[in-house]
Amino acid sequence: MGALSSSKHDRGKGALIGAAAGAALGGGIGYYMDVQEAKLREKMQGTGVSVTRNGDNIVLNMPNNVTFDSSSANLKPAGANTLTGVAMVLKEYEKTAVNVVGYTDSTGSQDLNMRLSQQRAESVASALITQGVAANRIRTTGMGPANPIASNSTAEGKAQNRRVEITLSPLQ
Repeated sequence: MGALSSSKHDRGKGALIGAAAGAALGGGIGYYMDVQEAKLREKMQGTGVSVTRNGDNIVLNMPNNVTFDSSSANLKPAGANTLTGVAMVLKEYEKTAVNVVGYTDSTGSQDLNMRLSQQRAESVASALITQGVAANRIRTTGMGPANPIASNSTAEGKAQNRRVEITLSPLQ
């Protein structure tokens, strides 16, 4: 009966408490991702991998020259070493979802590019799992030539488009 007869003042106080709890939780997630981002920036220094923050998400852009030979889904030694550093941080921050997305340039057939981009994403995911990152935290997607970050009309642009992006998000 008490809940049904509560005053507007009591309901308002409850809403304020709920809002404060939500803000504290949101701030906690932000801090969690801030610290994780700082560790990733430290680990990725000098590797050629860029670390970008997008709200509560962290995006690692692994260019093809670091990770794979042309037309191959086998990780290069430098790419494997870089992923060891990523895995070390991910094992420390277990409340982070990992979305691995592979991309290609526009050369070749759509089918080939979709297959190659998926295989590259799976190679990166497999390396992270081998290093101890829980498989249930990782999703993979192959995007082929979709979402280019540079023009596919030049060799330099094509090289930029051949990449794997790892997006880290707080687990909800």
